[in-house]
Amino acid sequence: MRRLFIVCIAIIATLSSIAQKTKKELREEKKQRINALSKIEEEGVIAFPKQTAFGLKLVNDGYGAFLEIGRAQSVKKSLLFQLDFSERKHTKEQKQSNPYIPTSPFIFGKINYFYPLKLGVQQQILLGNKANKNGVSVTANFGGGISFGLLRPYYLEVNDSIGGSRKAIKYDSADSTTFSSGAKLQGLGVSSAGFGKGWGEIKVTPGAYAKAALRFDYGRYNEVVSALEVGLTAELYSKKIPQLVFSTPKNVFVNIYVAVVFGKRK
Repeated sequence: MRRLFIVCIAIIATLSSIAQKTKKELREEKKQRINALSKIEEEGVIAFPKQTAFGLKLVNDGYGAFLEIGRAQSVKKSLLFQLDFSERKHTKEQKQSNPYIPTSPFIFGKINYFYPLKLGVQQQILLGNKANKNGVSVTANFGGGISFGLLRPYYLEVNDSIGGSRKAIKYDSADSTTFSSGAKLQGLGVSSAGFGKGWGEIKVTPGAYAKAALRFDYGRYNEVVSALEVGLTAELYSKKIPQLVFSTPKNVFVNIYVAVVFGKRK
């Protein structure tokens, strides 16, 4: 038994030594690889001509995600083709609950959900002469494209005083006065009609957008894209976007955002 214990300890020590050696070798290989790629780019050769990335972002009035395909033009320049989808909420939106009847929360006065769908291209420029040796780079991204404002009507569910059952109403229906009257809604047992309502009634408002951002890429010399992006977007639509009953619609939106970006290079 004692001999078996000693053998097990010896095996564990050997495996540990091998693992440590492997980690050191991997770190050294990575360092050599980064140095080699850096030297290649200093000579004007593109290390990774293509990249595909996915981003998740928080906007000052909502949230979203985007898909990006990049094509290198030179060591310092790339073109980024992006498909961006987000949900924009009005700054005055506030969920409420019926104080008299237990129902699901609703947003009083909300007319439409607003989903900007953007398709565009950006120029990406590497700032400075070259990326740092540790693989971190800072790039400036700017560009724009077309934007489609998708408007989905917001539905409330209330008691039907005639049939005695529940019914769904929206702002541009015959019940629009009830929709914008808080006192009436509370008496009708108002609640949100749920996420599945209104998808078949989406209306599209076309527009255009411009975008500028700084991206901090922590995987500059790596097949894996790993970055943080901070930016500003401006959108202009052909019609004003109705979001809340008691708020003036507008067709210009300026927003700041922060995003995490991840993907692959090749």
